Amino acid sequence: MSSRTLTPRHSRRWAARAAAVGLVAAMAATAVPAVSFGAPAAGGGPHSTPVRGLTLPKPTGPHQVGIVDLHLVDAARPNPWTASPAYRELMASVYYPARDTAGRTRAAQFPAGTAAAFDQLNAGELGLPSGLVDWASTRTWAYREAPAATAPRGGFPVLLFSPGAGDPRGWDSTVAEDLASRGFVVVTIDPTYDASGVEFPGGRVETSVLPQLFAQAQQDGTVGDLLRKVVSVRADDATSVLDALGRIAAGHAPAGAALPAGLAGSLDLGRVGMYGQSAGGSTAAQAMYQDRRIKAGIDLDGILEYAGEPTPGAPLMSSAANGIDRPFLLMGSQSADGESLASDPSWRAFYDHERGWVRDVTMAGSRHVSYTDAESLVPQLARALGPTVLPPSTVTDDVGTIRPARAVSLEETYVAAFFDRWLRGGHDPILDGTSPTYPEMLFQH
Repeated sequence: MSSRTLTPRHSRRWAARAAAVGLVAAMAATAVPAVSFGAPAAGGGPHSTPVRGLTLPKPTGPHQVGIVDLHLVDAARPNPWTASPAYRELMASVYYPARDTAGRTRAAQFPAGTAAAFDQLNAGELGLPSGLVDWASTRTWAYREAPAATAPRGGFPVLLFSPGAGDPRGWDSTVAEDLASRGFVVVTIDPTYDASGVEFPGGRVETSVLPQLFAQAQQDGTVGDLLRKVVSVRADDATSVLDALGRIAAGHAPAGAALPAGLAGSLDLGRVGMYGQSAGGSTAAQAMYQDRRIKAGIDLDGILEYAGEPTPGAPLMSSAANGIDRPFLLMGSQSADGESLASDPSWRAFYDHERGWVRDVTMAGSRHVSYTDAESLVPQLARALGPTVLPPSTVTDDVGTIRPARAVSLEETYVAAFFDRWLRGGHDPILDGTSPTYPEMLFQH
């Protein structure tokens, strides 16, 4: 989630989306008109029929991909955001290597309730009026409840994913599917009451409480405290999901869940990694700091301090202040003027304090949401809607100047190489420094 806030050093979109939880600026009063959380952009144009059938990139690995959704209830954790229900409940999607997809249907990127909330609360950040896109019509390349592929001895490594603040877990389907096609089990986690909309079994939808809370925090001067809570809740969510996966691997499926054949036995919970975009990247670092079961992590453009944008002197997250002793990859985007988070105090502190393997790499020509499905979908929408509705300048502001297919390939390649090295013993040299094959990936340290 983001907004458009001006700073001297960064484009409006990069500055907001690079924030640890990216919603603070959406609530801030600015001297110029802003697109804020929940406010549709103006000028819908003549398009009366919503755009349908956007396409996501196909996975590149050798495996077909299955998917199953899990409703996870942690009765031991109080609900951190609302009085009812009294406990913490989450939705997660498990992407996994599939044995056979015959007769199975491809999953939608978003269920209907999530799609409606996304259209109302997320589309404006892309410069899109609400009502122009049928977000529920986009299909992934993952097949519902397909039987799991036969795992190698010990099982497939397990990766957790946390999305950007306000974003639903399906907004980052491309990389999750690609990793599953390469032999990982990927569990994407919706942070309930943080994500714009989370649809539960039966069609119940829980929407985000953050807009109101951030508006109040702005008035009270307690934004830093709220940011701390957001990241803490998300990191605890990761621990809850790992606990649930442990029960699944031991043969105890969540109540009401029908797990695909072979999935429970394919989870190698001795090889767990985590990655996330924006606030999700911040969460990956914090979850890894507090839960030693997570062996390796990636932060995709999320700052590691409790501030609405990179801020000298802001309180650092524990991961940046104290470091982590396991491998970690910082992957950043560029602002319009070429800057990246490599110069942010929190990333410098993390790099200096990290006690394990660490690298900091920037994708040239990218923007903050290049590490989401926006990289593929925004250019398609621009072609479908035309420059009056989605002008080239907005497309560049959203996803930068790098070719979309190239950006997706670079992210997939580097994320997969990292987890392959640290969870499967691979050694792709592209992680060691600038590669002539991938000159867009700029190593900062």
